Parts: sequence; C-alpha cells; structure tokens
Amino acid sequence: MKFISTRGNSPPVSASEAILQGLAPDGGLYVPTHFPQIEMEVFANTSSYGELAYEVLAPFFVGDVLEGELAEICMEAFDFPLPLHWYNSQEALLELYWGPTAAFKDFGARFLAIAMQRLLQKKSQKLTILVATSGDTGGAVAAAFHQREGIRVKVLYPKGKVSLRQEKQLTCWGDNIEAYAVNGVFDDCQRMVKEAFMDGDLVEEWGLSSANSINLGRLLPQVVYGFYASLEVLRQTGKEPTIIIPSGNVGNSCGTYWAKMMGAKIERIVLALNANRSVLDYIE
Repeated sequence: MKFISTRGNSPPVSASEAILQGLAPDGGLYVPTHFPQIEMEVFANTSSYGELAYEVLAPFFVGDVLEGELAEICMEAFDFPLPLHWYNSQEALLELYWGPTAAFKDFGARFLAIAMQRLLQKKSQKLTILVATSGDTGGAVAAAFHQREGIRVKVLYPKGKVSLRQEKQLTCWGDNIEAYAVNGVFDDCQRMVKEAFMDGDLVEEWGLSSANSINLGRLLPQVVYGFYASLEVLRQTGKEPTIIIPSGNVGNSCGTYWAKMMGAKIERIVLALNANRSVLDYIE
C-alpha cells in the first residue's frame, strides 16, 4: 500500500514513511492511493479491540517494515476499554474517553507513539515531535510519548486559553516532553508548527515530525472505531447505524467516512457542528 499527498506534488511513500514524515514535502496530507475493502466476516473471531484494529489496519501496512509488528502495536496501543453505552433501544454512546488522558485522542496518540518508536529503533534515528494544541491533543501526545527513547516532544499551547487541568496535563511530564505557552490563540500555535515544517533545513536538522491529526498515524486509528461502532450495533440490533459525530477538525468524521468506504456497515454519517462554521462554510 502506498500513500500520496493531497497536493499531488510528492512521490508515493509507505505507511511508515508517511508516519515518520507527518506532512508530505509539498505541504499536503498523506492519503491512501486506494481504500481496501474489508468484509465484516473477518471480525467473526476477534475477541478484543486490539485484534479488530489489526484486521482493519493490516491492509494499509502490506509490504511495510511494520507489517510483522502491527498486531503487537495494536494490542499495546489499545489496551483500555471501549464501551458502547445504550441509553435506550435506539440510541447509544461510544465512550472514547477511557484512555490514559480521558480523551479520544489517546487512540491515535498511543498508536502513533508506539509505531514511531519501533521505526526509530530500526533506523537508529532520533525525532523531534512538534504539536500545537488547544488542550486535549497535547495531553494525549505527552502521555503517549513520555520517556520514549529517541523522541523529543515540543508542545505549543495558547497561554491562558486552556483549562487549569489541561495545562497541568501539558506541563507535568518533564524528561523528553517540553511545553511552551504561546502569547496568542491556537491558530498562532498551529501556524508556527506549519511554518517550521515548511523550512526544509529545520526539518532535516531537528528531524521534525508531527503528532497532530495531520499525521496518518493519528488518523488510521480513527478508522478503526468506525468499524467497531458499526460492528457492535449490528451484533446487538441487526441494523446498520447512523453515526452522529461532534466535529471540530473532522478527524473522527474523516476516519468514519473512510471506514464506510472500506466496507463498514454504516447507514449514514451526520456531522454535529457548533458555532465554529469552518466545515459548514467549506461545504456550502
């Protein structure tokens, strides 16, 4: 499986190369050249979320240096529960907050951290992770990458714009995790990170990569729980679900849509938006 840039001006790469690079050299995001089709029957013998995750992600890693280690990565990364809580016979909530930092971003951050560490061990290489956060992302990334050999993490967050609890999650780690309060808003933090990635000399000197949702390693685990939600509802009701997703950067929405394109039995995907109209403005 190869991955190409959404801007179309970078050569195809493997999953591992996309994960280590974060952004494509032309500034685009890495996406698969095609979506593999998965029959729901392959999940008949899966007894854990980690096993299900392996079945979903395996086609993306065919021929990759991590292909033989993917099952272990999934079992290590997804070692916490994922309950589907039913309110009544028609409505259920997928509880994505049972990870170490109580954020859905633990799924992507833990998978990314474990995959990156294994890749760096193979290459005897060091990496610097740049992260812009408005709270949850930085905490999840810091927890996932803490004390991982060969990886330094620099977290940028807007000063005075995160809760006290979130700031403590960002700044309590030490060791290989450093957090910086930026005089500005989240968009300023994100702009600084993107500018750093567009500086080729800086990327090479520091071995820069990203752990934000732009990284393929963060997005692929979000595909998994689209399959999981579909499968659990089918098992319990015999019906294909409509999945309603609170949407910000539309990472979960994108992951769930990818799952549907790959064969997950999902009737509809509904995006729930707040006063932030960016996605709605784009669609309209």
